[in-house]
Amino acid sequence: FHRSMTSSPEKMTTPSPTHSDSSGSSKHDNNQDSWEIVEGLRGAPASIQEPDRQEGFLLKRRKWPMKGWHKRYFILERGILKYAKRAVDLQKGKVHGLIDVGLSVMSIKKKAMCVDLDTEDNIYHLKVKAPELFDEWVSKLRHHRMFRQNEIALYPHETYLFHPHAASSPSLNDSLRKVSSTLTKQASFHQSKLSSWLHSSEEMSKCSKELEECESYLLELNQLLKSMEVIHRTYSAPAITALQVSSPRLHASNPNLPTTESASQEACPQSPDSPTEVSRLQQDFYRLASNSELEGTSSPHSLVHQASGESRVSIPESISEFFDAQEYLLSSSSSENEVSDDDSYISDVSDTNLDLKMSQLTQISVSNVPFPPAVSSVMTLTRRRSTLPSPCPSSTVSLWNILRNNIGKDLSKVAMPVQLNEPINTLQRLCEELEYSELLDIANQTEDPYQRMVYVATFAISAYASSYYRAGSKPFNPVLGETYECDRPDKGFRFIAEQVSHHPPVSACHSDSKNFCFWQDVRWKNKFWGKSMEIVPMGTTHVTLPAFGDHYEWNKVTSCIHNILSGQRWIEHYGEMAIKNMNSNVCQCKVTFVKAKSWSSTVNEIEGVVTDSNGKVVHTIFGKWHESVFQGDPPSATCIWRANPMPVEQEQYYGFTQFAVELNELDSSLRPLLPPTDTRFRPDQRLLEEGNIDGAEEQKQRIEQLQRERRRVLQDNSMVHQPRFFKKSKDDTWVSNNTYWEQRRDPGFSKVDFPVLW
Repeated sequence: FHRSMTSSPEKMTTPSPTHSDSSGSSKHDNNQDSWEIVEGLRGAPASIQEPDRQEGFLLKRRKWPMKGWHKRYFILERGILKYAKRAVDLQKGKVHGLIDVGLSVMSIKKKAMCVDLDTEDNIYHLKVKAPELFDEWVSKLRHHRMFRQNEIALYPHETYLFHPHAASSPSLNDSLRKVSSTLTKQASFHQSKLSSWLHSSEEMSKCSKELEECESYLLELNQLLKSMEVIHRTYSAPAITALQVSSPRLHASNPNLPTTESASQEACPQSPDSPTEVSRLQQDFYRLASNSELEGTSSPHSLVHQASGESRVSIPESISEFFDAQEYLLSSSSSENEVSDDDSYISDVSDTNLDLKMSQLTQISVSNVPFPPAVSSVMTLTRRRSTLPSPCPSSTVSLWNILRNNIGKDLSKVAMPVQLNEPINTLQRLCEELEYSELLDIANQTEDPYQRMVYVATFAISAYASSYYRAGSKPFNPVLGETYECDRPDKGFRFIAEQVSHHPPVSACHSDSKNFCFWQDVRWKNKFWGKSMEIVPMGTTHVTLPAFGDHYEWNKVTSCIHNILSGQRWIEHYGEMAIKNMNSNVCQCKVTFVKAKSWSSTVNEIEGVVTDSNGKVVHTIFGKWHESVFQGDPPSATCIWRANPMPVEQEQYYGFTQFAVELNELDSSLRPLLPPTDTRFRPDQRLLEEGNIDGAEEQKQRIEQLQRERRRVLQDNSMVHQPRFFKKSKDDTWVSNNTYWEQRRDPGFSKVDFPVLW
């Protein structure tokens, strides 16, 4: 998940899901102030009368940027909820967003008159002003949701081809015919081009025929993939239980699937989206794939063999661009990015200067950055490990059982099983933000204040790069008093972090170098909405550059983990980051992490401007937070930063970067120099890294119990925990007290008393 969850002071037990009839709901308790989960279709599909259309104004909360509640006009028809600013906009086809209510997790809070819809790609927060109107909308949403889920169960093939971004949808069959017609026209066009080009010889005619057959296979494969995908989406939605006999992982994830064997035996074998249908579709897919593969290899004129070396080089880039777009084109409509209608992203930029820039970075970070003299005598690792001791295990944990009673709530007190963790700690995650510290080294040697700001902003963006492959698991939560140091003379910095508060959980860190000083204290507010988890960071990041007396401050943006319960989890960052130099008003910077619209390929994009004191734009930057940042305008833009390549087989090792792999390494020469509170001594994290799940879970529970006991002792004696290496500043933030490295050197931590954390 993320570094946002903290260990529970009391052990939480969660009851298994309750099952009700088709119109039922799951209530956390009888208090109207709690969230109620609206459950979905039960049993086999049946004939459900189409509900009446519902429309009117509702309040919708805009999360990006955070600007409160806005009035929008909504129309609910056949289970699809669409909206715009005014009714006339919808009549003209100017739709701001569409929500498939049938494939959403729906939660209601009666006292606040709120309705939340989690579509996996977005979380929609709606509010009604009058109680009577609230009841009316909730009743209609329930009816439409049931109708839509029944429709999906009966007609999965046609449902998937319904594109919710269309202004109107007369019928699903019309949508199917339009898509099929388009594909046929495209095929005919390409076949005619090939035929005219290859008509000159018998061999070319044969090649043309084989290409036409391959294209026919591909078209059919495409249709099968779409049919299989709608079944997967139906599994993923907490809605339809005609799919009872699912895999253990999917079954554990789906909040509305019965958990008993007897329930699974009641599945309708003739259901269009039953496992029998899944199996048949898979068999058809494999058959077609095998046939097309044979076609491709049997011909001496295979296109693969005809490809030139130059075109082969470009293939990976093309694939990357295709899948970046493809992943989002077929998902539900995003509505949050109403600020701008500009979805363009120009990736045709030059990075010819990248090698030169990276060379400069290396020279500055290694050769020109003297290591802080206070730790020059410290023993440090010269050779670091390149992989973790053990690959990550497969998880069979039922997240729904853990999270179902916590929709709309902060999860900071929810205990999570160790199987959901990655073998790294939140304190170490803070250190990961320094992976590209060489950008600050360059900034401290850049005379131009506007260009200096570009490097600082790029450093702030690079802090998110390591999260791209890490949506599948969460870091360990530090216990109160836990510490972590990172001593990197090769990169020219040293780093110390400490968990300074437990409720609320606050992590503080400080890093210094000849070229910069970096510090922050961070806590996270996080909420689960049914399919997604939203993480809102609280706190400010600081960087000072000694050469110019600059003091930069910036905020973090919102993060969201999608597909929490099933499917492929992925992480998204969105919002505005404002970077200011507190010691000078010469320039400032605003970086926007663009919330992707699902019908475009604007995935993981960032856009930034550096402005002078009058607000005039001096520099522009753009790119993707997980790949690269460019300065200037295409095609002459210069690459300022590019993410390091990922290790081989990174997907088997939690998606760790090489820098992350090194963070928890504990060398024998380092052991006597560290305090006993250092994360690398933590047994549950170490056991998980080594692949011992049972041992890690046992140790995790023991460590959490020790923390509860220490907290009880403090309370009984009216005492407050005092962090050892950080102190509260005048503005109520945590800053280093500058004692860690001095204590480490003289007298050494072996002579200092520490609490027993594990």
